[in-house]
Amino acid sequence: MGHMYAPVYNLKLIKLSEIIMITSYQNFIGIDIGKFKNVAAVHNQKNTIKFDNNSAGWQQLFQEFANILPNAFVTLENTGKYELGLAHFLVGKNVAIHRANTRKVKSFTLSHGTLAKSDQSDARTLAQYGFERYSTLSLFVPMSKEQTTLVALCQRRDDITQMRVQEKCRLAAPENDYIKESCQRAVDFFNNQIDELNDSIQKIIDGNPELQKRQKIIRTVPGIGIKLSQDFVCLMPELGHLNKKEVASLAGVAPHPKESGKTIGYRRITGGRSNVRRKLFTAAMAAAKSKSALGAFYSKLVESGKKKMVAITALMRKIIVIANARLKEAINLHI
Repeated sequence: MGHMYAPVYNLKLIKLSEIIMITSYQNFIGIDIGKFKNVAAVHNQKNTIKFDNNSAGWQQLFQEFANILPNAFVTLENTGKYELGLAHFLVGKNVAIHRANTRKVKSFTLSHGTLAKSDQSDARTLAQYGFERYSTLSLFVPMSKEQTTLVALCQRRDDITQMRVQEKCRLAAPENDYIKESCQRAVDFFNNQIDELNDSIQKIIDGNPELQKRQKIIRTVPGIGIKLSQDFVCLMPELGHLNKKEVASLAGVAPHPKESGKTIGYRRITGGRSNVRRKLFTAAMAAAKSKSALGAFYSKLVESGKKKMVAITALMRKIIVIANARLKEAINLHI
C-alpha cells in the first residue's frame, strides 16, 4: 500500500496493517459526499445507491455492501468535513478508507475526458480513481479526540486573528470616527477570545507529557516561540516521522521547478498546508533578525545575491526541516 505508517502523539509509529488487516483489495467503492445525501458506486458496476449522510444511512450502506466491504478499498472525496462521520464509521468496521484530494480527483476526471458532472458520475470516478491508484494512496487514520480538539482550537484562533486584523484596519482608516468606538470594542473582544484560546491550547498540551516534550523540542529552533510551537504541535503531528523532503512538501515550502525547453523560470513553493506555511513565514522573519545560526544563514544568502523573499523561503524550509530532525532524534532516543 502507499504510506504504511501514521504518526501518533506518543512519539511512536503504528502500522496501518495493525488497524486494517488487509493487504489486497478485490472491490473498489467510490462515494460522493453531500451535506444530506451520499451516493456510492462500485467499480465496473453501473448501479449506484443513494443514502442519507447520517448514522442510519451509513448503516444502510454497510448492510448493502456487507459482502464486499471486508476486502474493499473505499475512496471518499474531502468535502468540507462532511465525509468524516462516514469515514469514522467505516474505519470502525475495519474498512480501508482514502480521503481523496479534490484537486487531484478533478484532474483525474479531466484526464479521462469526462465532462459530465453528477453525483452518480462522481461516485463512479472515485471508484475508478481508487482502483487505478490505491497502491500509492494513504489510508485514512482517525485523529484522536485530543488532536481533533487542538486542530479546531488553532483554526478558530486563526479565524479570530484574521477578524481582528480587519477590525484594526477599520479602526485606523480615515474619516471613521463615528465607528471607531465600535471597532475598538470588537478588537478588545477578539483579544480576549484569542487569549482564551491560547490558554485552552496550552492547557491541553500541558496535560499530555508527550505533547509537552514535542513543544519543548520545537521551541529550541530559533524563530519559534510559544505561540508558533503551539501551532506546530497542533497542525503538524507528522513532525519527526518524515524525511526532509516529505516535511518540506507537507509544510508547503518545497520548491517546484518551472521549466520548459530552454526556458528556466523561478522555482516556486505551492501546495502543502497553507496555514502552516503562513506560520513558517512568521518564524522565518523572526529568525532572520536573530543572531542565531539561522540569522547568519539568511544574511549569507542575501549577501550572495539572493532576493530577500527567496532567502526567507529558504529559511522557512530550513526551520521546519530542523524541527523535524530534532523531533526525529528525540523519537529515536526515546526522550
